[in-house]
Amino acid sequence: MRIDGLQYANWSEKIFRQLREGGVDAIHVTIAYHENFRETVLNFEKWNRWFEQFSDLILKGQTTADIDTARVTGRTAVFLGFQNPSPIEDDIGLVEIVHTLGARFMQLTYNNQSLLASGCYEDEDTGLTRMGKQVVREMNRVGLVVDMSHSGDRSTIAAADHSDRPIAITHANPHTWAPALRNKRDDVIRAVTENGGMFGFSVYPHHLKGKSECSLQEFCEMVARTAERFGTEHLGIGTDLCQDQPDSVVEWMRVGRWTKEIDYGEGSKSAPGFPDMPEWFRDNRDFSNIERGLRATGLSEAEVGGIMGGNWYRFFSENFGPKATT
Repeated sequence: MRIDGLQYANWSEKIFRQLREGGVDAIHVTIAYHENFRETVLNFEKWNRWFEQFSDLILKGQTTADIDTARVTGRTAVFLGFQNPSPIEDDIGLVEIVHTLGARFMQLTYNNQSLLASGCYEDEDTGLTRMGKQVVREMNRVGLVVDMSHSGDRSTIAAADHSDRPIAITHANPHTWAPALRNKRDDVIRAVTENGGMFGFSVYPHHLKGKSECSLQEFCEMVARTAERFGTEHLGIGTDLCQDQPDSVVEWMRVGRWTKEIDYGEGSKSAPGFPDMPEWFRDNRDFSNIERGLRATGLSEAEVGGIMGGNWYRFFSENFGPKATT
């Protein structure tokens, strides 16, 4: 089983076919960065049209039963999520609405301070806000997963401790391996995994040691060493693949509407666009390279299978539905 915890590609029939060629059974895709509620609804509509137009390749994912269907019918189940809480605006009632529309993940921040928590680029991380604590509980209730991939350390630990259900970091790497602002320190990874959450390893070059020159062996050894520290059962892949996107999109991701200036994020003025992907992971047909590389580290077949998709499958099955009542 192969499940990718996060992608934001420039979706097309070509990429949908590559998902099938790569044997990707399920994928979490971003449909909002800075969009408000109405703009996000338009993105739901766009995906509904794709589900209809390419019904032989993809289907809308809402529960793990959809992954089972995808595997039987040779398709990929697509789960939708947000990299910012902007789609719920300042209205906690929209949490249930977006879940009903099909959202299954929502980040509490995207680099900056939000109404809910602090982002990893802020000078001060004040943790969860009053609204943030209420929204986390509402997300728990309806089955919308808390994602802290772009959040600050204090906010992430607070979310893991405050949430009644496991949370996720869908796409990042250990800070000790590559000290990017977006990567996570050990105490953050520990807080998420010890509370039953998931940590997805990213192949986005700005998150890698050596960036685009990072080797497959280096990446897979990093995964194996992380597994030694935190166990394999809460680890997965979240590639953060942005295939075929124009550089104008990375500018939207970084700048949105919050500033009049250009923010280069993890890039720079001399290299403002998307970085080149490492040669061993260009598109979804390359998942076999990661699987092969993980086996070479000495991880068992069961451990490799869990990291490649089995752990995400278990997490999805436990967290996409309404919270059980006693």
